[in-house]
Amino acid sequence: MRLDKYLKVSRLIKRRTLAKEVSDQGRITINGNTAKASSVVAVGDELVIRLGQRIVTVEVTGLSEHATKDNAKQMFEVKKEEKITSSPE
Repeated sequence: MRLDKYLKVSRLIKRRTLAKEVSDQGRITINGNTAKASSVVAVGDELVIRLGQRIVTVEVTGLSEHATKDNAKQMFEVKKEEKITSSPE
């Protein structure tokens, strides 16, 4: 499944166009490699997503073309979530 579609269906990012923009800016990695919107996501992959002032690390646990709100939560497992703190200058 394409990365941008996975992010939208799993509800990690609300809109597919936003998922495409975030991935094309190099703010997402799959298993340590920078990912583009067209990158293929598979079960077991680790995604690191930089959203605003936080970094979310998730493991892909399922793939589905369509998902309800409850099913979407079963498509990934959050491994780590951290805030980015800006250092005072």
